[in-house]
Amino acid sequence: MKTIFAKSIPGRQGLMPDAPAAPAAAHLPQDLLRPAAPRLPEVSELDVMRHVSELSRRNFGVDTNFYPLGSCTMKYNPRFMEHVASLDGFTKLHPLMAQLRGAGHFTQGALEVMYETEQLLCEITGMAAFTLHPMAGAHGELTGVMCIAAYHRDKGNKKTKVICPDSAHGTNPATAALAGYDVVNIASVDGMIDPEHLENALDDDVAAVMMTCPNTLGLFERHLERIVALTHAKDALLYYDGANLNAILGKMRVGDVGFDVVHLNLHKTFATPHGAGGPGAGPVGVAERLTPFLPVSRVVKLKDGRLFLDYDYPKSIGYMAPFYGNFGVVLKAYAYILRQGREGLTRVSEYAVLNANYMRKRLESHVEIPHDRLCMHEFVASAVAQAKQGVKALDVAKALLDKGHHAPTVYFPLIVKECLMFEPTETESRETMDQFVDDLIEILSLAGTDPAFLQHAPHTTPVGRLDETKAARDMVLTDDA
Repeated sequence: MKTIFAKSIPGRQGLMPDAPAAPAAAHLPQDLLRPAAPRLPEVSELDVMRHVSELSRRNFGVDTNFYPLGSCTMKYNPRFMEHVASLDGFTKLHPLMAQLRGAGHFTQGALEVMYETEQLLCEITGMAAFTLHPMAGAHGELTGVMCIAAYHRDKGNKKTKVICPDSAHGTNPATAALAGYDVVNIASVDGMIDPEHLENALDDDVAAVMMTCPNTLGLFERHLERIVALTHAKDALLYYDGANLNAILGKMRVGDVGFDVVHLNLHKTFATPHGAGGPGAGPVGVAERLTPFLPVSRVVKLKDGRLFLDYDYPKSIGYMAPFYGNFGVVLKAYAYILRQGREGLTRVSEYAVLNANYMRKRLESHVEIPHDRLCMHEFVASAVAQAKQGVKALDVAKALLDKGHHAPTVYFPLIVKECLMFEPTETESRETMDQFVDDLIEILSLAGTDPAFLQHAPHTTPVGRLDETKAARDMVLTDDA
C-alpha cells in the first residue's frame, strides 16, 4: 500500500476556507517562522478518507477482532462513554480556568467529575484517598512508589530495597529501580509467593513489597494474609499493582485486606481505550497514613458544596502530570462506573473469571497448562511440547493472525517457558471463544503435521513476519529511501 505522500499530486487539495484578513504568522517574530512551507502531501479530502479507511481495515483492534492479550485486559469500550467525553461542557473547558481567580464557578462540573471519581475509586478499592494525575499504569506505579519513599523519609526510615516476586507485573522492578531502590527478586513456589522466601528476604532495609494479585499466572495469592503480616511487621508497605483488578471487582477491596498503595489502569479495568486506541490513566490510591504525600493539586469539597483545587500539602511529592492527568480518560471511566453500578462491576469480574476458566478447560487436553487449576481472569499455557516439534509460542501466535484473531501475550511471564497468556475478558461471547479455541486447536495439531507452515506464518496479513530487530533498528519512515 502506498503512503499518503506517494499519493500526493501537486496542486491537489480539499476544500479550504478563505484566507484570513490578517494571517496570524504576520504577528510572530521572524526567527519563529518557517523558511519554507512544510512538506505535506497534496491530496483531496476523498484521497485522505480512502487512505485512512484502508489503513483501518488492515489493523487488528477490539472493535474488529478477538484480542485475548493476557495481563492487558483488552475489552470492548462502550460507545456511550465517547459521547459523554465529547460533551461541550467538558471539551471546551480550558484547564487553566480552574485556577483563575473568580472563574471557579465555570469549572464545577469538571471538578465534580474528578472529586466523585476519586470517591468511587476509594469505595471500589477500600483506600482512603486517590489522585487522578498519573497518565498511565507505569506512571501510577512510579507515583505510588514515590509516595512510599516520601512516607519513609518522613519517618526517618533508612529503607533501600523493594521486593518484587517473579510473578509480579513486568514494570514493577523497573519502577522500583527508577525510584532509586535496589530490587530484590524472590522466586515463586507453585505459582505463588512463598511466605518463607519472603520472610528470608524481608529485613529492616525493605521499603515495600510490590504484588500483582491475582498474579501474572492468573492465580490468586493464597498466602496473602501472612504476606501482609510479614510485610507490615518490618514497617514495610504493600503495593498493589492494579493491572489485574478486573478479576476481583466487587469481590475484594485491596485496602481492606492490608494493601497500602494501589494503582489502577482505567484503560484496562474501566473500559477506556487502551494502547493505540487512546491515552491511558493510572490513578493511585493510598491508605490514610500516606495521604499527605499524594501529588498536588487535590480536589476538595467545601461545606457549602463548592469544589476547588487545594495545593496546601507541604509533604506532597509535588506534580506528576500537567494540569489534572488525562481528564478525558477519567471522564469515560466515571461514566462507565456509574453505568455499571455495584452490581454491574461485580458481574464484570464474575464473567471475566468464568470466561477464562471456560477457555482453560477447553484447551487443557491440547496444550500444556503449567498451573491447571481454577484460575482467575486469565491463565497461561506453554507450547513446550510444540517447541520440541519445531513450533514455538511465537509461531502459534503468528498463525492465529491468519485466523482473524489477535495473538495472546507470548513469553510473559518469564517463569513459564514458551508461554502463551490468555485473557478473554468479560465482554466476549461463548461463540467467539469457541471459534478461537477451535482455531487454536487446529494450529496446535499442525505442529505435528506441518511445522514449516506455522514457522512462516502469517500468510494472509498485509505484512508478513518481519525481522523485528531490524525493523526497530533500521526503520524506513519516508518515501525518500
